[in-house]
Amino acid sequence: MSSTTTQSGLARARKGLAPGGPGGGSLNRKSKLSAQTSRTFFWLLLPSVILLVLIHGYPLFQAGIQATHDGNLIQTGDFVGIQNFQQVLSSPAFWKAAQFTLWFTIVGVFGSWAVGLGLALLLRTRIPAGGTFKVLLLLPWVVPIVVSSTAWNWLVATPDSLVPSIFRNLGLGTPLFLADPSLAAATVMVFKVWVSFPFMMMMISAALASVDNTVYEAASMDGASRWQQFSQITLPLIARSTYISWILMTIFCVNDFPTIYLLTGGGPVDATTSLVVLAYRTVFQDFATGPGVAIAFLMTLTLVVVSVILYRQIRKSSVE
Repeated sequence: MSSTTTQSGLARARKGLAPGGPGGGSLNRKSKLSAQTSRTFFWLLLPSVILLVLIHGYPLFQAGIQATHDGNLIQTGDFVGIQNFQQVLSSPAFWKAAQFTLWFTIVGVFGSWAVGLGLALLLRTRIPAGGTFKVLLLLPWVVPIVVSSTAWNWLVATPDSLVPSIFRNLGLGTPLFLADPSLAAATVMVFKVWVSFPFMMMMISAALASVDNTVYEAASMDGASRWQQFSQITLPLIARSTYISWILMTIFCVNDFPTIYLLTGGGPVDATTSLVVLAYRTVFQDFATGPGVAIAFLMTLTLVVVSVILYRQIRKSSVE
């Protein structure tokens, strides 16, 4: 009995594992095909990888050189190590710009997400002329930022502009939206939300389109309220898309130069100067490339940290 079992076991081993058996030959052929496929993919991807390294790697290398030298736009200058970073981190202007950038990013990301979520949920219902309404809502994102900023300047820039005139006629005074530091910061943030909410709306609409309506029907039959369906079904099911949109919008906000510069130029009294505007001024107005590039490196490092944190949340939501 033992001999028969051993022989059958050996026979099975030969069929699946023995090099000379048919199973082993099949596995060898599959491994060879897999190796060939891997080599093919490698050689197909290699030109693109080399091109990306040249496009992104060389400017990054040059930026690293400039950040560690005391130079200008023409000359590299002397090597100073981390002195430029120390100078930037000890500058009150840097921390003021960092504070504004933080609030600008928070309001821009979560404000546009909240508006986009509300409109995406509205468009999910059956409303008259829903397609036309969606196209109109995309205009703030589609229209060039130069045109949008010009329109907003016309609306709020001077005491005789449309919005201040409405406030004055209502007996609420004449707010100087771009002259008062607090109002200017708030105006820039609202402008950013207005420009960015169509992107969030489209991201959330795409995520909601993948949610089966039968889930909500089953929840309604179980007695779930509207809020329970929203908080326990809708939000978890669109969490992955939400985190991705947060990552992208965070990058957009931190690196956003035209929205701020075209509307306020970073003023008044640097109230709307973000890190990217400060880096621009340092390099192209003060001609100090070292501190300016150091600011850009610190921005990049911060974005990498935030992106890694949100990416972990994406993986966590995918597992759940």
